[in-house]
Amino acid sequence: MLYPDQFGRDPLFPKHSDFAVVFINQLVGQGVITYRSFKKGKVIARMAGHIVPEIRQHTLQITPETHLFDPYFSGYFLHSCAPNISLDMVNLTVTALAEIAANSYLYMDYAETEDVLFKQFPCSCGAANCRGWITGRKELHPAALAEPKLVEQSGTILQ
Repeated sequence: MLYPDQFGRDPLFPKHSDFAVVFINQLVGQGVITYRSFKKGKVIARMAGHIVPEIRQHTLQITPETHLFDPYFSGYFLHSCAPNISLDMVNLTVTALAEIAANSYLYMDYAETEDVLFKQFPCSCGAANCRGWITGRKELHPAALAEPKLVEQSGTILQ
């Protein structure tokens, strides 16, 4: 299991044989890779961690006043404006939004769970619907939703 014993032994907790947190590069940092494939709609893991009252790096918002600090697994999901996973912050589960091939990184949309991000950043996900600048859902500028921008892999916004 990726989680220490203090969190219990839930059979849905991520296992070392199925997932790893890996260093990608200096710009991206670390991300979660899956060593096996998952079908669309399948619950692929359960999350655990420490419940904290403030936003931190590697936290996920449960309620406006509580956050899951998970420095073992879900705190390292990468961002994409076209994610391949969705998080249920009530049941603390991760579900595949699309077919996920083995040796793929797990991508969520940070605005799915966060009202406000710990730190905003430019996006270079390359998705057709890329917002160009990643914020929490309460920080989204209306223009960002009205007109999708194309973004090259270099991060340059194309009009």
